[in-house]
Amino acid sequence: MRPPLLPRVARLRVAALAVVALLAACTITPPSSLRSVLTIPSVIRSGTLDQYRVEVAHRVAERNPSGMLHGTPQAMLRSLVVVAFTVDGSGRVINASVYRSNGDSEAEALALASLRRSAPLPAPPSRLLDGNGRLELMEGWLFNDDGHFQLQSTASAQAQSID
Repeated sequence: MRPPLLPRVARLRVAALAVVALLAACTITPPSSLRSVLTIPSVIRSGTLDQYRVEVAHRVAERNPSGMLHGTPQAMLRSLVVVAFTVDGSGRVINASVYRSNGDSEAEALALASLRRSAPLPAPPSRLLDGNGRLELMEGWLFNDDGHFQLQSTASAQAQSID
């Protein structure tokens, strides 16, 4: 004769609850090699990269005073040119190219020329360098209609209306 169905279901529920309770009490401890990677806050790493980008923007402004836009960028920018570039451990620009643009070749040329005039850039912190001793980054050049620009890392808030 079969045992009654209700006690069998009740026993299964109790067993399932016991397993869940045991699993909930368990903690998973990652290996020590992985733990050191997990404890480095990404905010610190990105903050350092952001700080370096600001240093680069200041150098570009320093070396290109006549091209810099002082004040608020206009609401409808003439162009936003994103330049991808690689810097070595001493701040030397290894390569640079236009990553994104609206096709304004004059603004693209001005952005690349202003970066070249700013070289060498400040030496990046060694912890930001890749295995080849280089750092790849991008920066945006915001151009007003008159050809003056600000770098995105240090740009003033853009105007909200077209006047």
